[in-house]
Amino acid sequence: MRHGKKLNHLGRTDSHRKAMMSNMATSLVLHKRITTTLAKAKALRMYVEPLITKSKSDTTHSRRTVFSYLKDKEAVTILFREVAEKVATRPGGYTRIIKLENRLGDNAEMAIIELVDYNTIYTAGEAAKATTTRRSRRGGKGGVTPVTAEIAAPATEEAATAEVTPADDNATVADASAADAPEAPAQNEENAEKGE
Repeated sequence: MRHGKKLNHLGRTDSHRKAMMSNMATSLVLHKRITTTLAKAKALRMYVEPLITKSKSDTTHSRRTVFSYLKDKEAVTILFREVAEKVATRPGGYTRIIKLENRLGDNAEMAIIELVDYNTIYTAGEAAKATTTRRSRRGGKGGVTPVTAEIAAPATEEAATAEVTPADDNATVADASAADAPEAPAQNEENAEKGE
C-alpha cells in the first residue's frame, strides 16, 4: 500500500526520475516554457517551485542548494539573476500548466508548463489592472481613477489645440457647425408634420 505517498514515480527508478526532473527543470529555467506530458508537468511543478522560492534569497547556501538539484551553472545563474527579480513580489504559483491535445503516437495527455511572469499575453492584462483604483464609501482621496484621468487628458489637449489655431480656421469651424445646426431642427419639424 502507498498510503500518504504523494510523489508520482512516473514509472522510473529513483535515480532516473531525479535526473529527468533535474534536466526538465534546467530546460524550464533556460527556455521559460517546455512541452511535456501532463503527469511530468505536474511532477515538475512540485520539483521546481521550491527552487524558485529559494532563489529569492541570493546567498551562497541557497545557490549551492539549488545547484545540487539543477546541476547546471548557467541555469542557476539565470534563476538567481533574471527569474528571481521577476518573481520577487509573487508569493507562490510561479508556473502555469496549459493542457494540449493528446499525443498522436500513444494518446498521452500533453501540456505546456511555463513560468508565469514570462508570458507576455497574460502579463499585459495584469499591468493594466494594477493601474485602476476603486472608490471607497468613506470618501477617500478623490474619486477619479487613473484610467478616467488618461481618457480625459486627450480631450483637454484637443481643446487646447483648437484654441491655439488661427482665427480663420475657427471661423471655418464655426461656419461648418452653424451650417450643420439648422438641418437638425428642420428634420425634427418634418418628422413632427408627418406624425400629425
